[in-house]
Amino acid sequence: MRGNRTLISVISAARPKIANYPFTTLEPNLGVVNADGGGGSEGREVGRTYVVADLPGLIEGAHEGAGLGIRFLRHVERTRLLVHLIDTSDATDEDPIHSYDVISGELGAFSESLAEKPVIVVATKLDATTDRTRLETLREFCGEHGLEFHAISAATGEGVARIGEIDCGCVG
Repeated sequence: MRGNRTLISVISAARPKIANYPFTTLEPNLGVVNADGGGGSEGREVGRTYVVADLPGLIEGAHEGAGLGIRFLRHVERTRLLVHLIDTSDATDEDPIHSYDVISGELGAFSESLAEKPVIVVATKLDATTDRTRLETLREFCGEHGLEFHAISAATGEGVARIGEIDCGCVG
């Protein structure tokens, strides 16, 4: 459970099914985000928008057809920006760098163009993180590799506003 469905429900009007177990996304969920903060209500105009997609979890071997495999990766090819959500909370003991490497490796093995897309790494579930070791390890890794890094809690809203402000040439 990475918090992707919770995040998309917070930054957009999308209302995906949210469950408390990993890899519950079987179909992409789409949400429209207003990059200028307006929602068209309360006198605010809807400004620049972009579509976010919560795509099914990528597993090792996806480029060879494992899991949702190639069907999933074909959706990713149409994106302009990749945001890797990585759970660094106390609920997991997975190495966040390994998690990042698996996803990046699958993207690169499937398509050279996917490996060249802009990437942002987001550590999730700050509200459930008391031991910040994995979080700080991932932050350092991103710094060393020139990757933009954010840490958020979609449940409490901490850091989420920054995600909605990311442009990276994707908003028009």
